[in-house]
Amino acid sequence: MINKAVDLARKAQVEWVKVPVRERAAIFRKFSKLVLERQAEIMDVLQEETHKNRLSAFEEVLDTVQLTHYYGRHSAKFLKDKKRSGAFPIITKTREVHRPIGVVGVITPWNYPFTLPSTDVAPAVIAGNTVVLLPDELTPKCADLMLSLMREAGLPDGVVTIVHGGGRVHGSELINAADFIMFTGSTATGRIVAKQCAERLIGFSGELGGKNPMLVLSDADVAKTAKGAVRSCFANSGQLCVSIERIYVVEKHYDAFLKAFVAETEAMKLGDGNDWEIDMGPLISEKQFVRVRDQVTDAISKGAKLQTGGRVRADISPTFFEPTILTNVSDDMDLSRGETFGPVVAIYKVATDDDAIWKANDTDYGLNSSVWGGAAALKAAPQLESGTVTVNEGFSASFASHDAPMGGMKTSGVGRRHGRQGLLKYTQPQTIAVQRLIGIAPIGKQTNQAFAKLVTALLGVWNRIR
Repeated sequence: MINKAVDLARKAQVEWVKVPVRERAAIFRKFSKLVLERQAEIMDVLQEETHKNRLSAFEEVLDTVQLTHYYGRHSAKFLKDKKRSGAFPIITKTREVHRPIGVVGVITPWNYPFTLPSTDVAPAVIAGNTVVLLPDELTPKCADLMLSLMREAGLPDGVVTIVHGGGRVHGSELINAADFIMFTGSTATGRIVAKQCAERLIGFSGELGGKNPMLVLSDADVAKTAKGAVRSCFANSGQLCVSIERIYVVEKHYDAFLKAFVAETEAMKLGDGNDWEIDMGPLISEKQFVRVRDQVTDAISKGAKLQTGGRVRADISPTFFEPTILTNVSDDMDLSRGETFGPVVAIYKVATDDDAIWKANDTDYGLNSSVWGGAAALKAAPQLESGTVTVNEGFSASFASHDAPMGGMKTSGVGRRHGRQGLLKYTQPQTIAVQRLIGIAPIGKQTNQAFAKLVTALLGVWNRIR
């Protein structure tokens, strides 16, 4: 099945690359408009498959609209041939071009099943590639709806092909057939994908796991930070790669912050359905529910203190787990260092701002950090070892800055989404140099030594005036 899909994509790519970049990009500007117009339909399908709350579904629509429009508007500029300094002035004319890689395999997860496929496919396709997409097996309808809207926007048949069944079923086969892999998922699976790509010497980009910290520093506004922490930790029921799972609070703010954060969390409206005022919905599946429940149970059994939450809410949904705040969390607990990917956060007291920074960096992960305060936050931000750092907000400000790269340090990923890098990773840079008038070699009967002296003199002059 995969080999057939890749073969068809390879044939389609021969014709697709002949379409001018501006025409390819225009399709995604139209797609962006269609997504905005059809947002209610998209949100309905998102909620049906994921059970996320309505606002989280809207945010997925919003991200798709903004990022596909961004690439639709800027890709031609990013892909334009660029003049580069030649080997020798005047006589060497050099330019950099970007050629598509060929067939890109895209493997996406269930937590953002509309925006992640859309925003991975768009730059790959605008760059002149074709795509074989493996959406997660839990969310097939979202991917199908995405492709139908792309085709309605003018995308020809064969440029994007969806194969259902998910990465567990088809991932290895796709990696063995495609020319580049874009993967979003866990760090453990990312290692497997990267190893298989390395064996074939094909490109790989992966957004992987995170255990993202929030820092409440000495000059933070406690009330504002507590409100922000609710969204930072519990958006999309915590099933978000950049959401916060660890909070480090300087000692002088600890008691006030904990009290305010617990109060804000307990004020959340919990539910399952299309009501816009629901703040948090159920987890997507029994498997994810069990993972979250078991981590909390393990932590409490080893001495963690439950500040709020921690209960199963079967009255709402069989997979609903309350937003949960824990203290007294230690390294022998599963959720201390391992990604939870659910509505659970641990709070730690630290003595100073520097202690908070050190604790935040004491992890194998490095996807996103959130830091709250004034001058202290601005000072701390560049010291944090993560691909994005968001000041006085949880993650949206950096994730939605689509002109800037997004991705992970350490074991949180390889490569970047968004911005120029998020498009050019789907290309092969090529240097074309045209030599004119004379070659770069001795002229006529000139000796090698004489040639070397002449070039040395010319370079000396050139370096002084340049």
